[in-house]
Amino acid sequence: MERDDGLSPPLRGRVGEGGTNSPSPDTSDSSPAPPLPGPPHKGEGEGRKWPRRLAVTAVVAGLAGFFGYAGLSDALRLIEKSLPPVPDPANVPTSQIVVDRTDALLRPYTIADGRWRLPVKLADVDPMFLTMLKGYEDRRFDEHHGVDWWALGRAATQVVRNGHIVSGGSTLTMQVARLVQGGSTRQAESKLRQIVHARALEQKLDKNQILSLYLTLAPYGGNLEGIRAATLAYFGKEPRRLTIAEAALLVALPQSPEARRPDRDPKAAKAARDRVLDRLVTAGVLDEETAAAAKTERVPTGRKPFPMLAAHLGDQARRRHPTDPVIQLTVDGRLQAKLEALAGTRAAKAGPKASVAILVADHVTGDILASVGSAGFMDGTRNGFVDMTEAIRSPGSTLKPLIYGLAFEQGLAHPQSLIEDKPSAFAGYAPVNFDGFYRGTVTIHDALTQSLNVPAVQVLDAVGPARLIARMKRAEASPRLPDMSAAGLAVGLGGVGISLRDLVALYGAIARGGRPVSLHAEPAPRTPTAEPAPVLEPLAAWYVGNILADVPPPTIGARGRIAYKTGTSYGYRDAWSIGFDGRTVIGVWAGRADGAPVSGLSGIGTAAPLLFEAFDKMGGQRAPLPSAPRGALIAANGDLPAPLKRFRGNDVLTSKAPDTPEIAFPPDGVQVDLGIRAGDPMPLAIKIRNGQPPFTWFANGVPIARTPFARSESWAPDGPGFVTLSVVDSAGRSDRVTVFVE
Repeated sequence: MERDDGLSPPLRGRVGEGGTNSPSPDTSDSSPAPPLPGPPHKGEGEGRKWPRRLAVTAVVAGLAGFFGYAGLSDALRLIEKSLPPVPDPANVPTSQIVVDRTDALLRPYTIADGRWRLPVKLADVDPMFLTMLKGYEDRRFDEHHGVDWWALGRAATQVVRNGHIVSGGSTLTMQVARLVQGGSTRQAESKLRQIVHARALEQKLDKNQILSLYLTLAPYGGNLEGIRAATLAYFGKEPRRLTIAEAALLVALPQSPEARRPDRDPKAAKAARDRVLDRLVTAGVLDEETAAAAKTERVPTGRKPFPMLAAHLGDQARRRHPTDPVIQLTVDGRLQAKLEALAGTRAAKAGPKASVAILVADHVTGDILASVGSAGFMDGTRNGFVDMTEAIRSPGSTLKPLIYGLAFEQGLAHPQSLIEDKPSAFAGYAPVNFDGFYRGTVTIHDALTQSLNVPAVQVLDAVGPARLIARMKRAEASPRLPDMSAAGLAVGLGGVGISLRDLVALYGAIARGGRPVSLHAEPAPRTPTAEPAPVLEPLAAWYVGNILADVPPPTIGARGRIAYKTGTSYGYRDAWSIGFDGRTVIGVWAGRADGAPVSGLSGIGTAAPLLFEAFDKMGGQRAPLPSAPRGALIAANGDLPAPLKRFRGNDVLTSKAPDTPEIAFPPDGVQVDLGIRAGDPMPLAIKIRNGQPPFTWFANGVPIARTPFARSESWAPDGPGFVTLSVVDSAGRSDRVTVFVE
């Protein structure tokens, strides 16, 4: 990396030159020779002086060499002591990165001083680039021990002959030494330090580790360090597969990274790249045809932004793991990119300050597959920094499925039960339908598919708002009530705060037969845990899902692709749509992050089309919805048991008459040991007092009556768990208990 940045020539024989500075023979012997007996012959004195002079010269030269070597050794020892420790490539500070479920990059962060230095492995770099790098910078990299003395000698000879640097003598190991040390290479002392440091690197690291350090630390202009940062910034891709032209540019840039920055001087970058190609042809690494084709490829003229997918999730994970170099999420990077683009496009059509949030989860595993917190993380006009998947908003009508599910579970209603949609008041609370019209007598099925408000409040009045809130919490939702007040009937129509993530968890539980699902964005160990209390019993959950599958799609299309529900909050502030198939649950929110109304906003018109598009982005074959479970009562209204033909509401259910039926055994909330775990279960005995026969008995919403005029019944559960038992007499009065059988 020293051909074009004005570096000083390599050292030329500094090490080991002590012997060339010894005194000449003419001045090395100043003492007279001792007198010899007899007269000397002519020339005899001079002939005898030469051996003695040579001996003295050898002694002086040896002393000079010894003291020169000793001085150089002292200097080398001082250099060795002042060198930084040999780095472990695995511990070099690099950018913290967030990756998806397949280890694909979602978002990197800069290191402390603002530089991009992404971790990279040799296996993740195009092998052709490595071949070109060695062919241009260090042909004998795999053979030498840190210093290529032949290359240094050649470089020195070329400087003497030409008066300037023709080719450098630094090896890749020496360049790594300079990158680790920092500073300049313009001084001979710096070059000597590199040589000493290179030898130390080669003693403690293997060639692959040294090459890894180069690929991590090499400068590529501006705040870019390392090949991975360079390929992402200049080419918008990972270094795994590069063109010949791209590889040549990456070889050229570290030699003079600022002067050759393609985003500032593309002509200089192209010229440097082409010189690399020519040199590699001369070296036999490339053929002329390949190099010529590579020269026709345009160099980039700007930097591309680094990926910033799932930015809200990434920031949250980084706060939880501030020191982890790599943070993995359960997100699917490709799906995340598609949905972020979709959210941005649809938000732009909704208004200049509108935003969109989308959450996708696998309701079987709980993995969050995509989380779009806003229409643009860096879009200040839309408050893009606010994660709307976690924001507390009014859910509109999205809680109605759970309300009806509770009625099914308690034996109060069936999807084909009739209910009145007419003006009604409940202790001063008078709900109206979204469109202001009333349909008269409708089935529960139609009341839910049409999202009628009055029937939903009637049913909520019967099952109780407190029970609704409790079941939401079983789904791991965190409902927020105004001023911590008690839950009222308004909860059923949006009078409670909840997040998109809460709703996705709730619908995920309905999708999996009432069993709660724990959503997580980071890989979670699969450890067996006790089965949590259900959100709904399996049959009730299936009834709900079966009705939601009949909700007409927002555009022309067949019903039954997914089960879904929409909602619109008061004042057109929030539009919702949440749906599921046999594997995936997706929630969509649209509105403004600041809570301001948006004209024309609605669940069916704004959010539902987004929901169906999000399912289309999933690709592949959609998992079918589950089939009817055992015990499902699929019948028209006329074929239902008398108590289920019409929903009567609290005017009957809360009657204080002394003849109201009461389940005498088992008591509510008890744990009953039936020997299920021992493998020899006995049936559960159920006893009733009061009420007027015939009775209709239910276990988890499934009719179980065999003797309608008897006051006792037995039932064999499928397995251990919570069971809701209920009974309805001929007058429609009922009682229910929940017990745990094992």
